[in-house]
Amino acid sequence: MVRIGFVVEGDTEKIVIESAAFCAWAKSQGIEICSPVVNAEGGGNLLPQNIIPIISQIRRANPDRIVILTDLEDAPGIDAVRARIGTEHTDLIFIAVKAIEAWFLADSTALRTWLGLADAYEILPEETVGMPWDRLKELANSKGKREPGLSKPGFAKKMCEHYGFTIAGAANHHACPSVKEFHDGMVKLGRLVVGASDETI
Repeated sequence: MVRIGFVVEGDTEKIVIESAAFCAWAKSQGIEICSPVVNAEGGGNLLPQNIIPIISQIRRANPDRIVILTDLEDAPGIDAVRARIGTEHTDLIFIAVKAIEAWFLADSTALRTWLGLADAYEILPEETVGMPWDRLKELANSKGKREPGLSKPGFAKKMCEHYGFTIAGAANHHACPSVKEFHDGMVKLGRLVVGASDETI
């Protein structure tokens, strides 16, 4: 069992990674999620000059690997975000495009459960006109739903605990490559460390 320490950009990412569904899925892949998941409280804190104290927190849990999960936001591209953060102190960096709320849009099963519609489907979760959060609010308003309201963490918790959101479900979407990369990277990481595969990540 490989122990992974997570550093995440914000509350929503922390909720997703600490959710019972994700931890159970990770365990099935040979991965144990170290506790706690460290919240950097903003992408601006995931910079080389700020990251050492953050990484020191997660090292107390003795992880085998350290993974960062952050958002693209307005950065010009994924490579720019990875270059900005650097990999001196971490093993893998995953970036949600445009933001992690795109992954909620990508899990069609959870989306349908939340909206109560059998045919709900977001064609391009990572290419919403505004941010994915804005698209979720638009869907809520059009369908008379109270959520997501004003709280991203509150909605994330409901998606994970009540509406069945899973990383695996989102990764099944044909047009959400950032969650697919995260899903597949985790699978490979689990296999690599437990010896089931010699693949590199």
